[in-house]
Amino acid sequence: MHLIPTVITNDGRGERAYDIYSRLLKDGVIFVRGPIDDD
Repeated sequence: MHLIPTVITNDGRGERAYDIYSRLLKDGVIFVRGPIDDD
């Protein structure tokens, strides 16, 4: 079983829990594994 880390944020309306990948995507952080081709 794989464990995915969670992040807890406080947005003024209460606490919210995100999995780490959703939180990074919300901040515009993405990971690319492999070359990027414009074709």
